[in-house]
Amino acid sequence: MDYKKAGVDIEAGYRSVELMKEHVKKTMREEVLGGLGGFSGAFSLAKIKEMEEPVLLSGTDGCGTKVKLAMILDKHDTIGIDAVAMCVNDIACAGGEPLFFLDYIACGKNEPEKIADIVKGVAEGCLQSGAALIGGETAEHPGLMAEDEYDLAGFAVGVCDKKDMITGEDLKAGDVLIGMASSGVHSNGFSLVRKVFNMKREALDTYYDSLGCTLGEALLAPTRIYVKALKSIKDAGVTVKACSHITGGGFYENVPRMLKEGTRAVIKKDSYPIPPVFHMLSVDGDVEEHMMYNTFNMGLGMGLAVDEADVEKTLEAIRAAGEAPYVVGHIEAGEKGVDLCGESW
Repeated sequence: MDYKKAGVDIEAGYRSVELMKEHVKKTMREEVLGGLGGFSGAFSLAKIKEMEEPVLLSGTDGCGTKVKLAMILDKHDTIGIDAVAMCVNDIACAGGEPLFFLDYIACGKNEPEKIADIVKGVAEGCLQSGAALIGGETAEHPGLMAEDEYDLAGFAVGVCDKKDMITGEDLKAGDVLIGMASSGVHSNGFSLVRKVFNMKREALDTYYDSLGCTLGEALLAPTRIYVKALKSIKDAGVTVKACSHITGGGFYENVPRMLKEGTRAVIKKDSYPIPPVFHMLSVDGDVEEHMMYNTFNMGLGMGLAVDEADVEKTLEAIRAAGEAPYVVGHIEAGEKGVDLCGESW
């Protein structure tokens, strides 16, 4: 008996590391110390000494059951973008710059090419956010997971000057709400998605004119990473007063998180285009509207509040970063919460 016969292939692990090195290398920043394969990842903090009061920000998350969709479609090179996005968007939401990222992959059997594909996506997410991929772990779990199954999670660390943190403290009635378009479902609500739609490969490979792609392609579209857009806003001299990453729990859970007591968000549902995949979900699954907005991002992946005088500069900065912005509402005085008005579709 040996470890391989017990279900853990050490050689496959070595092969995975070799295959992923080319992807990891692309994410390196000058602050990274050492290379891949050490017991820990090292990152110099010398640059943050330039800040008045540096604050470290952290975020950890996974991709939920969206991973199951990647398995069914046998497409593994974008799910890593989702893992990075879920972490770095939270950091950017607080005003931070992501510095580095670590991933964790648990699998039933280490297939080096598949693992390298997953890490390729992680590296792409790091490139999009400017974070260095300084380490990770791939763990084989024979007997715990089926051979063709895996799960993916990650952890990111960022930094900002305390004076630049986005806290919502200065939010006031009359401030304007701007939303940035999502690519679709992103990485939340997939347990409901998988109940609504047929998850057989042939069904997911069906092309829909309304989607402009197959159902599988629409659902697997990677989560947008908004780090560069928020940096562009800051570089334009605009102060973001409050910011919300619209993830699990949709509008009703996430928008109030950016509000201070005594302020209420009013969002017009017809102020931006809602991706057709959400209409399909609502109709095919008979999901009532409130539940849709309490589960999914409904086409807005990030929402932020700015002073009315800064609206045009903010829109221009977001467009310059390659994202699509919409003026979606405003802040009123009132009980902390969110009101959605207008028609969805």
